[in-house]
Amino acid sequence: MKVLVIGSGGREHVIAWKLKQSPLVTKLYCAPGNAGTIDSAENVNIKADDTSGLLKFVEDNKIDFTVVGPEVPLEKGIVDIFSSKGLKIFGPSKAAARLENSKSFSKDFMQKYGIPTAAYNVFSADESSKAKECLAEAAYPLVIKADGLAAGKGVIICSSHEEAAAAIEDILESKVFGSAGSSIVVEEFLEGSEASIFAICDGTNYVVLPSSQDHKKIGENETGKNTGGMGSYAPAVKVVTPEILEKVKKRIIEPVLQNMKNDRAEFKGCLYCGLMIDKNGDPFVIEFNTRFGDPETQAVLPLVKSDLLEMFMASESGNMDKYKLELNEGYCCCVVLASGGYPDGYETGKQISGLDNISDDCLVFHAGTRTENGEIVSSGGRVLNVVGYSKNSLKEAINTAYENAEKMEFENKYFRKDIATKGL
Repeated sequence: MKVLVIGSGGREHVIAWKLKQSPLVTKLYCAPGNAGTIDSAENVNIKADDTSGLLKFVEDNKIDFTVVGPEVPLEKGIVDIFSSKGLKIFGPSKAAARLENSKSFSKDFMQKYGIPTAAYNVFSADESSKAKECLAEAAYPLVIKADGLAAGKGVIICSSHEEAAAAIEDILESKVFGSAGSSIVVEEFLEGSEASIFAICDGTNYVVLPSSQDHKKIGENETGKNTGGMGSYAPAVKVVTPEILEKVKKRIIEPVLQNMKNDRAEFKGCLYCGLMIDKNGDPFVIEFNTRFGDPETQAVLPLVKSDLLEMFMASESGNMDKYKLELNEGYCCCVVLASGGYPDGYETGKQISGLDNISDDCLVFHAGTRTENGEIVSSGGRVLNVVGYSKNSLKEAINTAYENAEKMEFENKYFRKDIATKGL
């Protein structure tokens, strides 16, 4: 089968790497890909949000199956466009993708169907003053979110009235997140342990992949600004026990699938449940994504033993109940190597060295890289994902990731030193 992966980040590199292992795949493409995906696929110079360009490529090259990595093409309705042409594609429809691309839709949906989440209010662009008036009675910390897609950075945790008022001004008035901030969600701050769960769904049935835990803040001990994610580990067994996973299935995943179907927005693809587990072991939804998370995917997919393409095909065709998920024993720790200055201003075009020196128990997935005059250089804020694997312990996986992270060099390289320590 000819298969196309849409996207250019670390998530797409690990998806391509895993798909390459399927005996069903005869030719693999990545659009647009990066300097790392070249090892698994042929890169195609079409941007991930160019739905018409992607459609033409798929039709011209008789692609049998397409996998959508990032959120923007889902918001633009690429699954609906491809499906209307009889083309097979992994991911949710535009209507189902609203669970991610509109936080107000997602919160209203959860409230309507009794899915556990934080209390909230929604304010539109012309309600900035009204939003600020509500701050006087709020308990702090308080969470303020841009309603639309903001590349994982549209969430601000405010510890005071002044910070919250400034956040409202930044999003609604100064438009720091652009059109993603045309409205905001103001919600209560939940305390507990964060976890990420991927459910691969066909509208009715699903399989759950190993749990993981992301590290969103730029600084150690969860300090500083939010990023797209500075590292992850899997499985997060101390946070997501078998008992808690059962609650997630019964209280969150199954009600989502049932009620999305009832609302004529059947959910197929990867339902990412970003969770807060409270001190009583009860899960609450912080957010839904409607695709694989980044960088959690880099820690999760190496633990999947069974055929990934078969999984995606079962989701698309409604045969998830027939798919047998097999897992590799062990642990993964993913450390993100970022450009200094990220998530604010940073420089690109920095030459990367040391990629040939990694150990056998380590995988390196490219996030923001490109080739330039035969050299691999940085092209984004998050540059490389260094994944340590151990069959024995999370501690070993962490050590492997950090030993190999030190081997790779580029100017102004930055990474957190405490990834996955919460899991020990």
